[in-house]
Amino acid sequence: MSAPPRETPAKGAAPRTRQKRGEGQWALGYREPLNPNERSKKDDSPLNVRSRIENIYAHRGFDSIDPGDLRGRFRWFGLYTQRKPGIDGGRTALLEPEELDDRYFMMRVRIDGGALTTEQLRVVGEISREHARDTADISDRQNVQYHWIQIEDVPSIWSRLENVGLSTTEACGDCPRVVLGSPVAGIAENEVLDASPAVDEILDRYIGDPRFANLPRKFKTAISGLPDIVHEINDIAFVGVDHPEHGPGLDLWVGGGLSTNPMLAQRLGAWVPLDEVPEVWAGVVSIFRDYGYRRLRSRARLKFLVKDWGAEKFREVLETEYLKRKLLDGPPPENPATPVDHVGVHPQKDGNYYVGAAPIAGRVSGSTLVAVADAAERAGSRRVRLTPHQKLVVLDVPGDKVSALETELAELGLQTKPSPWRRSVMACTGLEFCKLAIVETKVRAQQLVADLEKSLADLNAQLETPVTVHLNGCPNSCARVQTADIGLKGQIVTDADGNQVEGFQVHLGGGLGLDAGFGRKLRGHKVTAGELVDYVERVVRAYVAGREPGERFPQWALRADEGVLQ
Repeated sequence: MSAPPRETPAKGAAPRTRQKRGEGQWALGYREPLNPNERSKKDDSPLNVRSRIENIYAHRGFDSIDPGDLRGRFRWFGLYTQRKPGIDGGRTALLEPEELDDRYFMMRVRIDGGALTTEQLRVVGEISREHARDTADISDRQNVQYHWIQIEDVPSIWSRLENVGLSTTEACGDCPRVVLGSPVAGIAENEVLDASPAVDEILDRYIGDPRFANLPRKFKTAISGLPDIVHEINDIAFVGVDHPEHGPGLDLWVGGGLSTNPMLAQRLGAWVPLDEVPEVWAGVVSIFRDYGYRRLRSRARLKFLVKDWGAEKFREVLETEYLKRKLLDGPPPENPATPVDHVGVHPQKDGNYYVGAAPIAGRVSGSTLVAVADAAERAGSRRVRLTPHQKLVVLDVPGDKVSALETELAELGLQTKPSPWRRSVMACTGLEFCKLAIVETKVRAQQLVADLEKSLADLNAQLETPVTVHLNGCPNSCARVQTADIGLKGQIVTDADGNQVEGFQVHLGGGLGLDAGFGRKLRGHKVTAGELVDYVERVVRAYVAGREPGERFPQWALRADEGVLQ
């Protein structure tokens, strides 16, 4: 049967314009579920899944878990099924979710501002030893991630965490996730203000609030009196700044994020007093909830709305529809001259010291965390912090205790005077546990550090700042590959013999702060995992040999001849 003839406009008539398809914005009347994730959240609030875990699944076991809870609502309480062992990265995109699922979980402990007492750190470590096969990774969101968690153990783990003021509530999911904060809030000599009260207030007032438990996608926050919380790549960020008339406050940024469509956050040009931060934060989250794009998951982050609206319209909607008042204009924050990672021994403004130590790519263990808590207490400290760079910091150390603490940390594999490579390498979870991963990352990062410490030992003194190397197991950029000096995005590549092997797409010269940008992706250039050490060594040596005086790696990488970078 032939197709009916296509209608053509009458002669002289205006051509028909196709009506633009709605993006699923609630504020514009698009309330119907537009994809399976939206339907799942409408069918049942994800916050309700906790009672089913406690009352049903923990008693009846893994096989009793409803698939909609298992691969959806569990995330609101920090739980993802981990990858079944033995499935190579080339099969990641070919298998159904149930084929990738193991019967164990990754559990993410929410640690807002990275702030822990030594008592809390000890409990986190003890849970790891007893329920997670001694696994514990420090993430670049200041969380701790466990693996090998069984559903039967989840209620007791929650009870132990909550007894010391911690939780996994909204550690994942389409909701406000952990709030990044300065690891040295309240003690840094050069902070504009201590922003931790705002972090605490947001946690107390809004986390677990049903009003914000159904957002279009995840929502990431960073708040600090210093530019030390990667503010350019968060959905919302408040950064300390001195206003010439009103004094210390915070500068407001929105719409940052990485993954497959990276965008830097935009300044709204608004100065916010510390006590108004929670209200303004809630206003921005409400805009995302009401105007965020829900039709396509790939466009459901706040950054797409900010890009389409622009900073001026976003600020106008925030002021007129949500705050019902104008925000004050203010100046931008200062960029640090060098990246801030808090590693080493630094003076506090009270006369004590904070001591920052570097594991390799955030990989520690429960036993290590318990030992750190003990060592900190022997040094007179009761406070530990995790950083957005997968590092660990002990606060409040008296000067005469610093040396002994450094020695104890080093014995635990936590160096306070690390090589540039141990200091700068970051990695996501990777193929070992992540169902999205294509290549292995954590163990490879550890081996990369060991190899570079040998092959580039002669250059250590010549690197004024470490060359950052970030490894990611897939395109989602949990390890921030686009903002690294050398960013490595995992994929399957073809080696010289025509074999399909693990490898990486290379990004060069990304950065934040002074070098904010996503660097340079070499067209078609990929490196196999086996070539990785040689490649990094070759590029770093070319940088040291070819740089101008004072030239940073991103500056050099953006102007260098492409042949030098391959």
